[in-house]
Amino acid sequence: MNMLLVIDFLTRFWSDLIARTDGVMTFRLFLQPIMALITALIDGMRDARAGRGPYFQRLLHAPGYIERRTVLRDGVSATARILLLGVAMDVIYQIRTFGGFPYPLEAFVVAVLLAFIPYLLLRGPFRRLAGRWIKQRGDA
Repeated sequence: MNMLLVIDFLTRFWSDLIARTDGVMTFRLFLQPIMALITALIDGMRDARAGRGPYFQRLLHAPGYIERRTVLRDGVSATARILLLGVAMDVIYQIRTFGGFPYPLEAFVVAVLLAFIPYLLLRGPFRRLAGRWIKQRGDA
């Protein structure tokens, strides 16, 4: 029985996700990744100035649980507004599309996919680029 619920959830989630690419509130599919990009750029530059390593690398190679939790908390707190904005926009989308808020888990998953994952993937490369830029400016 539980497997059927999981399959139903995944089927509905992916069909709803594809349906979200046009129609009501499509702009949020672009707004969240753009906000994640801007936040990753700012935090990547901050990391480069502080001499910290790339974010994802620090997250994966933190020496202990507490250090890894601290690095993860840093990323989540940096993207908290974007995640909350994403959930809020998905709530509005669901209310307008379904007449209520029937899928709260979908709202959270979409916010993570559109905001936190891009942030996680972009902060390190932005840190590397900023580090090179700072090094070039310092050597000149």
